[in-house]
Order: sequence, then structure tokens, then C-alpha cells
Amino acid sequence: MKEKLVVIVGPTAVGKTKTSVELAKAINGEIISGDSMQVYRGLDIGTAKITEDEMEGIPHYMIDIKDPSEPFSVAEFQEKAKELISMINNKGKIPIIVGGTGLYIRSVTHHYEFSEANKNNKIRDNLQKKAESEGPDALHSELMSIDPVRAADIHPNNVHRVIRALEIYYETGSIPSKEQKNMQDKEESTYNLALVGLTMEREKLYQRINARVDLMIKSGVIEEAEWLLQQDITNSLAAKAIGYKELFPYLTGEISLEESIELLKRNSRRYAKRQFTWFNNQMDVQWFSMDESSFQKKFIEIRHFVEGKLDISENV
Repeated sequence: MKEKLVVIVGPTAVGKTKTSVELAKAINGEIISGDSMQVYRGLDIGTAKITEDEMEGIPHYMIDIKDPSEPFSVAEFQEKAKELISMINNKGKIPIIVGGTGLYIRSVTHHYEFSEANKNNKIRDNLQKKAESEGPDALHSELMSIDPVRAADIHPNNVHRVIRALEIYYETGSIPSKEQKNMQDKEESTYNLALVGLTMEREKLYQRINARVDLMIKSGVIEEAEWLLQQDITNSLAAKAIGYKELFPYLTGEISLEESIELLKRNSRRYAKRQFTWFNNQMDVQWFSMDESSFQKKFIEIRHFVEGKLDISENV
């Protein structure tokens, strides 16, 4: 029998944390963070990390397991998450992965592999030169114009992965995300999987994101960014996280605080859009709109979906 697994995905600020805790209480679950930045100790406010009070006694995993100077890869997340899923199932509980980092979650629920195109050093060298002369954003924009779904999955600063995606396209003529989608259509999850997606009307979501950023500023995210800047690890994955990198130019005197805040809000909104695009195109998600009724009414729908999908109603 396949192990049971619930996954809750969706854009930032849509309400995944509250929903996951309520669901864990309802179905005897434990929560695994699927956020690639919440693994870092000391980065609490900027990553919207769940507080101990918000956990309401529900065990949470994959939070505060790394120092900001340490790397954290998809492969490492996949290995640790699979171990936790088995451990939680063996306790007779239901594991619930919660997060917005699509590639990390996909690596656990399915086999995530792109077909390997023959490597073309000439194409790669030309793309590398373009990245060096025009900057990583120019290269990412090129990928966005060719394959917006794949581009949504890759941070603009991850030049290596952007180059690899473009190399596949220019070498084979095939669009990486479509090739991956064709493979996924034939692929079943290795788990008895209930995949819940939370969505929200775009303008309302953007208002929530802006309000969250304002609260982050009041709660001390500038101090967190200053501490991170002092670690002298500007090339680390943690230092490139949305919520911190936008504040560095303010802390170094390059732009005003108001400009940094607006940049943070803009990048957060864009990230939310990329998250939705990725999940909508890459995974078979059952979507629930969080702006159509009261939370309790919507939560009952989500709970019934999960119970039916995993056949666990007799356990609650």
C-alpha cells in the first residue's frame, strides 16, 4: 500500500499556514515545511515562518535546520522529506507538506527528471557571456519569453539552471516544461496523495501581500536583513531570498527605505504569480478559492476532499 500524504500549496499570503494547522488537528496530522527558506535559522520574519503559538501543538519539521551560510538543495529536501513521510505514517499519523516552493514539493510527490539533452559547450558559453555582460535578469527574461512555466520555476539569480533550460531549448528545439508535462501526464505519484491548492482573487491576494510586507517591516525584518548582511554571505541561497535582498540596497545606502519596501512588495507579488503559474501547470492540484466564503465553510470542503481522497474519515 502507498503511504498517505497531504500537500497544501499555493501562492504566498494565501492562508496555507492556518489551513494546514486546522487540517492537522482534524485528521491527526503532522506538518513538514515545503519552503526552501524556512530551513534557515534566524530568518523568521522575512520567510513568514510559523510561530510556536501558531503551531498549536502540532509537530512541525524542516524548519530551522540550517545556518544561512549553508547550502540547501532539492536533493537534500527530497531525501529528508521522504524519511519524515515514512516516519509520520509509521506513527499512524498523516504527513502534511505545506509550502510554496514547487520544485521541492514535486521532487517528493513524483520523480522529477528532465530528459538530458546533449551538452553544447558553444551554446552554454554564449549564454554565460550574455549573463556576464547583461546580467542574470536579461537571461531569465529570455527564458521567460520562450518557456514562462519553466522560468517561473527558476530564480533569476540561479544562472546555472537558467542556462541549462535555454541550452535544452536551443539544442533540441523542445520547450522544457512541455516535455516535462508530457511525462507527468503518464506518471502517478509514489504516494496516496491528496494535493490541495489554495487560491484567491488576484487583487485581494496582492492586498494581503502588501499588508504582510508592512507588518514584516514593523516586526523587525530590517534587523534580520541587517544581521544577514553582516554575515558576509551575499552569494548564499539565504541571502537571495525575497524579503531580504530587497532591503540590502537600503542598508548599504543605495536607495531609500520607501523604495526598498516598494521593491519588496513588487517582488513578492511577482513571486506569488510565478507560484500559481508553476503549480497550475506542473501538478494535478484540486484548487480551493479562499475568498468566496468564511474560512470555516471553505475548510470543511478541504477536509472532506482530503478525507475522501485518502479514505481516512473513519480515523477522525
